[in-house]
Amino acid sequence: MKDDRGELDLNKQIENKDELIKELRQRINELMAINKSHQNLMGRQIQENEELKKDNKALAKQIDDYFNVRITNTRNSGT
Repeated sequence: MKDDRGELDLNKQIENKDELIKELRQRINELMAINKSHQNLMGRQIQENEELKKDNKALAKQIDDYFNVRITNTRNSGT
């Protein structure tokens, strides 16, 4: 016998609820795994970003020191 109930039939939806709940729980687990993966990746990227900021500051200081020494030497050699 053919089931002539449509997709919007409440009785049919109630009968299919267990399968829907199972699918939704599976999807939640997949999304939680993705979220955890993204959190780990973001943590590593934040740490790397902080290290790059420190390196950048150190390099800027080295360049500043280098030019300060050159300027001082130029002034001292000119007098």
